[in-house]
Amino acid sequence: MLQFLTIENYALIDHLEFHPGQGLTVITGETGAGKSIIMGALGLILGQRADAKAVRSGASKCIIEAQFDISAYALEGFFDQNDLEYDASATIIRREIYATGKSRAFVNDTPVQLPLLRELGSHLIDIHSQHQNLLLGQDAFQLSVVDALAHNQAEYASYRAAYDQLKTQDSKLKTLKAQAEHDAQEADYLRFQFSQLDEANLVEGEQVELEAEHDLLGNAEDIKASLSIMYDDLEGEDLAVVQVLKDVTQRAHELSRIYPDIAEIAQRLESDYIDLKDIASEVFRRSEDIIYDPMRLEQIEDRLSLLLSLQKKHGKTSVEELIQLRDKLFERIQHIDGSNEEILELEQEVRKLTAQATQRAAILTDTRKRAAQQLQKDLIARVTYLGMPNLRFQVSITPLHSTPSDSSTPSNSSNPSNSSHLSPTGSDRIEFLFSANKNQPLRPAGEVASGGEISRLMLGIKSLVASARTLPTIIFDEIDTGVSGDIADRMGSVMKELSRHLQVITITHLPQVAGKGNQHFRVFKADTDTQTITHIEQLTSEQRIQEIARMLSGSDITPEALANARTLITE
Repeated sequence: MLQFLTIENYALIDHLEFHPGQGLTVITGETGAGKSIIMGALGLILGQRADAKAVRSGASKCIIEAQFDISAYALEGFFDQNDLEYDASATIIRREIYATGKSRAFVNDTPVQLPLLRELGSHLIDIHSQHQNLLLGQDAFQLSVVDALAHNQAEYASYRAAYDQLKTQDSKLKTLKAQAEHDAQEADYLRFQFSQLDEANLVEGEQVELEAEHDLLGNAEDIKASLSIMYDDLEGEDLAVVQVLKDVTQRAHELSRIYPDIAEIAQRLESDYIDLKDIASEVFRRSEDIIYDPMRLEQIEDRLSLLLSLQKKHGKTSVEELIQLRDKLFERIQHIDGSNEEILELEQEVRKLTAQATQRAAILTDTRKRAAQQLQKDLIARVTYLGMPNLRFQVSITPLHSTPSDSSTPSNSSNPSNSSHLSPTGSDRIEFLFSANKNQPLRPAGEVASGGEISRLMLGIKSLVASARTLPTIIFDEIDTGVSGDIADRMGSVMKELSRHLQVITITHLPQVAGKGNQHFRVFKADTDTQTITHIEQLTSEQRIQEIARMLSGSDITPEALANARTLITE
């Protein structure tokens, strides 16, 4: 419920405070007095975009602030989800619009973005104007009315859970099929690549070993020649180093008998002789091992050529990288080969989910059909009371993707989900059909109803919905335009009845409606020496009589108008 609205420096408003109460609050005023300005400021609180031109001339910024009692709206989860302080009895929304064009919004002093403010505002106030009458022809609005009267929140939640799960799996299936189709087109190429790498019998570390062996075989003759020379120098026939060292060692031992000081040198020479003798043997063995094998060299060169060719083809730098690529190709091919089985399993699951969602949609449809029958009966009664005695009204419920005259279910498609008959709201297309005259066939309400007829239809619908669930504050912005007399009085009675369930604020030019209010405010303009300012005031009982009399007779208030005004207020 809106507890108060404060506006500062907005358009023609210097400072304005509006404190509507419970029940029916009436706002009246002459044309051009500024009622639309107040509605524009209220729209900013609900998240509408701001225009810097709305800042009052000479002011740096305008401030619009509203306080709400939201205890009946079950919004704790919304506030928690968006990290907002929750105050059920006094939630404050503030907008600040700067002359520079900058705008800021706050909920309980926490800065928020406009999309969040619009979402919150939709739970707080429903501004119903003549423009909103266009909603009557919109499928979403018609569906929401039927669902509100059907009390089918549990059935809808059950269906929506099944539908969301279906859409998730159906999306996975489509993605998998698209990938499988793409993979199938390149499967042969992938297999060719894998075959090349697999047939190469790649071994980690192989390339390094082959390159070392290639260097050895390529220089085998030079290596063998050098080793032979080394062996001849060490242990050949002419001045061989080993033989010379042997002779020196024997002489040192002989000398040590008569010259003990050289015994240590003799031992060292003997050790060197043994090492050098062993080295000579190793050189000889290695010389014997070196064999020049041109056939083996050619085999190595062919193998290295293959490895380098594969590396170049696949953009790799080693055999190890080729092995990794081979393994990835194998996994990819395995996935492609197994995708058909995965697709079949997912198709089966999607069919199961489609059947489940379809079943729950049918339950949802049943709740709507029952509510539609009651809506037809109750709305005809209410709108007939508002001066449309020949009204015929019908709620048409047909399957999606069909016309109202075609209730058949769409034929199956190749899609295994076969869920084209389902939508986020169920499987129904709902349309309000209307006829105001006996000789007029039923036609879509948004196409054939006049402005006054639509106003009465919408008022009847709002009153029915309000009795079925908790609604936010409703503001009727001159929706009674086009009616008068007894019908105007009856529209006021319906608004009065509606206000028993929720807070109703109505901006009206009709004295019959104004007389029904629990509280009455008047909007007016006053001139100063430098500017014109819009004001709003709550009227006393006597002021109400004067205002309603003015609405009846104009600026020249007659005794008859005053008497009539008293009658309207006391009814």
